[in-house]
Amino acid sequence: MSKERRRKADPARSLALLWRTQEPASRGTGPALSVDRIVRTAIEIADADGIDALTMRRVSEALGVGTMSVYTYVPGKAELLDVMVDAVLGDLPRPSDVPGGWRGRLERVARDNLALYRAHPWLLRAETTRPVLGPNVLAKYDYELHAVADIGLDDVEMDAVLTLVLGHAKNAARVALDVAELERETGMTDDQWWQTHGPWLEKFMTAGSFPLAARVGTAAGMAHGAAYGPDHAFEFGLQRVLDGISVVVADRAAGGPEPGKTL
Repeated sequence: MSKERRRKADPARSLALLWRTQEPASRGTGPALSVDRIVRTAIEIADADGIDALTMRRVSEALGVGTMSVYTYVPGKAELLDVMVDAVLGDLPRPSDVPGGWRGRLERVARDNLALYRAHPWLLRAETTRPVLGPNVLAKYDYELHAVADIGLDDVEMDAVLTLVLGHAKNAARVALDVAELERETGMTDDQWWQTHGPWLEKFMTAGSFPLAARVGTAAGMAHGAAYGPDHAFEFGLQRVLDGISVVVADRAAGGPEPGKTL
């Protein structure tokens, strides 16, 4: 989480920005300045260079205006990040004809959120457990809840199921980002690392007292071309998460334990 997101943003100003309840009129003869234009510029900077590179000065330079002009529309970086989060969540697709029933719908939710994190890695640091209360965040939550509406779960269980699926997507995105950052820092891909270390690992582990670890580790490494396969982990984990949810759904349909008691 970024330091700016840990700071207390002014709730009144943040909500006013999120819901665009008031916005100064643009002045001057250049391109019109607005909250939307500032936010989209900030997103471009964060996408390209990361959240640490995002400053109000950097945004103003990219826009070709003075820093104080940006502050006229957005009071600070904490509030700016709130609106950035809401804006990118509004870019998620919301198809109404996803096949496969509730399972297909949840699978689509997971994949779309993973794609969003991969497109905007800074979002992993900008989001917190206290959601931004913007229109796009609420619309996203409402849309995704419909994936599990009318399948026998109570309201708390619906929220818990969605939290579980989104958490899996977010964790997969975080690990994939770690892999990418490690490649940049070392100048070595996971495949190159495995080609160098794999034979030595197999030699030492086979000669030692860990035959099971040697067999499984070697098989997994050869399958993934690395010590860890983020795509495989996401796909395997997603199906197991959905399998677990299917047990709860079937239990509710069969008149199992009172909804809300277990998940």
